[in-house]
Amino acid sequence: MTTLSKNCLLLASLLFSSQLFAATAAEGGTHAKHASKLVSLPAADLKWVEIPGTGGIKYANVRGNLTGKGPYEAFVIFPAGKDNPFHTHSQNLPTVVLKGTFYAVIDGKRVEYPAGSFYNLPAKLSHYSGCNKGEDCLLFQYQADHFDLLPQTPKP
Repeated sequence: MTTLSKNCLLLASLLFSSQLFAATAAEGGTHAKHASKLVSLPAADLKWVEIPGTGGIKYANVRGNLTGKGPYEAFVIFPAGKDNPFHTHSQNLPTVVLKGTFYAVIDGKRVEYPAGSFYNLPAKLSHYSGCNKGEDCLLFQYQADHFDLLPQTPKP
């Protein structure tokens, strides 16, 4: 990973971390005390964890824990060509695509999100998603509570 890529990752992390926790603080959330703390996490210090049974999806927590309880911010690596089944999430899922091209299929319409894109999937919106072939996708995601993926049965 180039120095420029590492700097972009750190900048994205700091930018979205400050926005999320500033919003939480403004709402009187439990993380208000964190809004004024420095966050410094160089890319080399990220601790990657593979999610069992996902075909190689990995995450590195920045704050909180993607698989725990409460708010989290995390980088996610989605292997090139990896597709998710039809599913929803119980809460909104804001995502920044930092590398590769991620996609979502909603109501039969496929939208591609190349590096530099942002999307916010509303809670309970049924969709497919995944990473195009050719290059792994690096995402930055954050939510007010743990991540979940709730499988759905496609309508005929």
